[in-house]
Amino acid sequence: MKRTNGWAGLSMAGLLLAALLASSGCGGDGGAPPPPETSAREVVDEWHGQEVADPYRWLEDQDAPETRDWISRQNAYTDSVLGQLPEREGLRGLVRGLLEVDDYSAPTARGGRYFFMHRRAGQDLSVLYVRQGLEGEDEVLIDPHTLSDDHSVNIALRDVSSDGRLIVYALRRGGEDEVELHLMDVESKEELADVLPARRYLAAFLAPDKSKLYYSTSGTDSPGVFVHPIGGDPAQDERLFGEGYGRANLMTADLSPDGRWLAVTVLEGSSGPTAVFLKDMESRQPFQNIIEAGRSRNSVTFAGSRLAVLTDLDAPNYRIMTADPQRPQVEHWQEVIPQREDAVLTQMIPAGGRLVVSYLENVQPKAAVYDMEGNLESQIDFEAIGTVRPDSDASWDSDEIFVSFSSFHIPETIYRYDLQSGQRQEWAASQVPVNPEEFEVKQVRYPSKDGTQIPMFIVHGRGLEMDGSHPALLTGYGGFNLSRTPRFSAAGAAWVRSGGVYAVANLRGGGEFGEEWHRAGMLGNKQNVFDDFIAAAEYLIDSGYTSSQHLAISGGSNGGLLVGAAMTQRPELFAAVVCNYPLLDMLRYDKLLVGSFWISEYGSAENPDQYPYLKAYSPYHNVRQGTEYPATLFVTGDADTRVAPAHARKMTALVQSANASDNPILLRYHTTAGHAGDRPVEEEVRDMVEVLSFLLWKTAS
Repeated sequence: MKRTNGWAGLSMAGLLLAALLASSGCGGDGGAPPPPETSAREVVDEWHGQEVADPYRWLEDQDAPETRDWISRQNAYTDSVLGQLPEREGLRGLVRGLLEVDDYSAPTARGGRYFFMHRRAGQDLSVLYVRQGLEGEDEVLIDPHTLSDDHSVNIALRDVSSDGRLIVYALRRGGEDEVELHLMDVESKEELADVLPARRYLAAFLAPDKSKLYYSTSGTDSPGVFVHPIGGDPAQDERLFGEGYGRANLMTADLSPDGRWLAVTVLEGSSGPTAVFLKDMESRQPFQNIIEAGRSRNSVTFAGSRLAVLTDLDAPNYRIMTADPQRPQVEHWQEVIPQREDAVLTQMIPAGGRLVVSYLENVQPKAAVYDMEGNLESQIDFEAIGTVRPDSDASWDSDEIFVSFSSFHIPETIYRYDLQSGQRQEWAASQVPVNPEEFEVKQVRYPSKDGTQIPMFIVHGRGLEMDGSHPALLTGYGGFNLSRTPRFSAAGAAWVRSGGVYAVANLRGGGEFGEEWHRAGMLGNKQNVFDDFIAAAEYLIDSGYTSSQHLAISGGSNGGLLVGAAMTQRPELFAAVVCNYPLLDMLRYDKLLVGSFWISEYGSAENPDQYPYLKAYSPYHNVRQGTEYPATLFVTGDADTRVAPAHARKMTALVQSANASDNPILLRYHTTAGHAGDRPVEEEVRDMVEVLSFLLWKTAS
């Protein structure tokens, strides 16, 4: 059969798009109209003897009429600039083809039932289904399309009782981090009267007898672990743990399968060490401190009757320990899986009387099955470079676990894996129209400023000529011990299928090589992250993949800080920047929303020892008047309750005032979108087309 969507055709589509964009009157050397005027006001803070101006402080007031008017004018300006780009139904069709497909979550199996999220092609939101047995019919439990006219309300499954008769689900409005918790009787499909108000719930799980719901909350001045009697008044829920802790503490919890033991983990901010506490729920004895704060980072769960701990205690690449809850102190821990020098342990899932372990080996996630004595039983292997991800909702008393696999060029497929036999079978696959044979995926290493070798994945069409002429999109993260692994991205696939090069750099600050790699990019070492990223850009240019006039960068959240720092430190290196939901004012970030969570990662300007390095790289404080900045699109929204949208508002105003180039500095501000994502597909299509059009306009001409 003749192929009509082969790689050559797709590359030509990208080149045709570039030609049309360049001839539209907006590309090449054509300048954008001037941005709206923003008044600068005299606000000066004193930081440890230094006076620091903050001329756009007034934009921190999100609800003020003058701020809302400014947002409206900025959105209109962005519309006027990007609206000049020619209508690209081809690009819209490409994006629709990648996003408007059947999409599944891995199922949670309980009591012979399978619970999963499924978004059918043509639907905006994922619907919660239940299937009776592997071969049963799929039944709709909750359809979020009926919950809001604009499809801004979505749902997520949080827990299922062991008999599969009661579920806990979260209801999220827009992209807010805060969710409501609801309960439903599966047999009758009737909602229980219990509704827990919108909060940040890091944990929510049912007691084995379904009489109680345990949950933890964070992001308030009084975080804690609570218990809610089913049928009771949530306002009367008992706090079990958390007295004396504050807004900067994060708490999560886990309950043993028999309901006897409750473990609580307290994090000192998002990146700090953890303290672990344990309580016997059958006694009146208080929580006992298993491991004190400040000593190590630990993730705790239960493997049957034993406590299982993934820890970096004396093991920066992590190891797995177990303990008897009757003697849980560190001195009684027993090592089950030791630290590896060539890989980083990242996750453990008790299932089928075993431990399913995830680890990173050369930035490629893999998985293996061990018995409780630490003997390797099987590897969960796939041939291609990619990400293996076991689902954490497995049961201790079941040999069944679900595992997903994807890569940059391979859409996600979910497999049912039998722990006893080691056999797997496909359960569901996203029918994304991507031919892996048309992509080339490679992993390279390049030297950073200080000589450290940094890994990077590069994706492009086969047969690409290294002549420096190709649009390239570089992204990264570099923080919070999080790793960027080879996983499918619709935006990345769309970029490559439009003729571009897509690169993901594994910067210091992430978790790719354990806690030492993380610490090399946090606090006073944060500049290493920006140096790593800039060196990645230079590698792509020096190796002939692209050139400065064709190179774009993109990042979100901490990655937004990354690209903000890169564009202020090396503005001449990039043609375009997309900065999503970013942190940018690093002197005041911890005073806005839940910014205090991140002091353990970044430090605080209130600390005289930490202020100098924060000031040195803070993007907002390193914008220079009269500098020629690259074309930049800031993206944020009202529903971001994690990173304050004020960062993007203030930075947009400042860069617009300072910019000496003809490149546009734009803000796309959403009124119903936030950090948590989960947007309707129609909005995702619209926004991806806008971003890709912007990037191709500035890099493909």
